[in-house]
Amino acid sequence: MNLVKRLFGIGADPREAMIPLYRSIVEEARAPWWYAEAGVPDTLDGRFDMVAAVLSLVLIRLEAEGPAGRGPTARLTEVFIDDMDGQLRQLGIGDVVVGKHLGKMMSAMGGRLTAYRNELADQAGLEEALVRNLWRGEPGPEARPAIVADRLQAISARLAATDWASLRGAGIPAA
Repeated sequence: MNLVKRLFGIGADPREAMIPLYRSIVEEARAPWWYAEAGVPDTLDGRFDMVAAVLSLVLIRLEAEGPAGRGPTARLTEVFIDDMDGQLRQLGIGDVVVGKHLGKMMSAMGGRLTAYRNELADQAGLEEALVRNLWRGEPGPEARPAIVADRLQAISARLAATDWASLRGAGIPAA
């Protein structure tokens, strides 16, 4: 496909520049710590919600770039959609309903982004949002929303302290 694009002068897919950052988002979201230590459910929903939480932090960081962040935000979101489409198809979801599932996932992602944007600076509010999203309002005894909130706030602080070029190229900075 890239050869065809080059032959016809179409150019590289601009989403490709977002793939290293997206991979770091997924890597962070799939870190065993979230599930073993923080009690996030190790289920399809739990893993989706962790990707959505970490992606939300990066999208919030991109908002700080102002108008310059709009294009990268759109491309990163497109990479997320492509990944979710692939995941659904691997689960055996067919063409007829994959769009409906993606619509629900994007709606959920938008809700989580709004909740985390509004509550990120408020520990108690963030914990409430996490309980609603990660534990579907019913945290079990293993759930640790306070430490999840602390870690997400720490990731957000590292993102805020990282310039966009470094973030795009190297992904989420290590602790």
